[in-house]
Amino acid sequence: MPNAVLLVDDDPQIRAICRTTLEESGYVVGDASNGKQALAAIKKAVYDLIVLDLCMPEVDGFEFLKAVRHKAPKLKIIVISGLPGGAMLTSSKYLGGNATLAKPFSPDSLLLVVDEVLRTEDSAVGSD
Repeated sequence: MPNAVLLVDDDPQIRAICRTTLEESGYVVGDASNGKQALAAIKKAVYDLIVLDLCMPEVDGFEFLKAVRHKAPKLKIIVISGLPGGAMLTSSKYLGGNATLAKPFSPDSLLLVVDEVLRTEDSAVGSD
């Protein structure tokens, strides 16, 4: 059975590119445009991995990470962000992000990090 990935980003273009990349590689993909929608999505379906943007309306990535880590500590999460400096990505690791990926990133970079996180038992993979 293919791995299920939830994409959480308020930018529809990022979601579309990531969806296409992951689906072409055999992943089952769901998406949400903010943390509130993502919290609802994980109550309805089981995901192996979440690709999570930090800066979003309603429930941002940090709030989402805190909520998910409380309810599903083993769920794998890759945190993505286009904020300069990388400090926000580094902070996300302390809240339970398994890996990070700075925007803009290539489809190949996304696949590499997704594959790596899914392969490892308890990962702390980085690609800041």
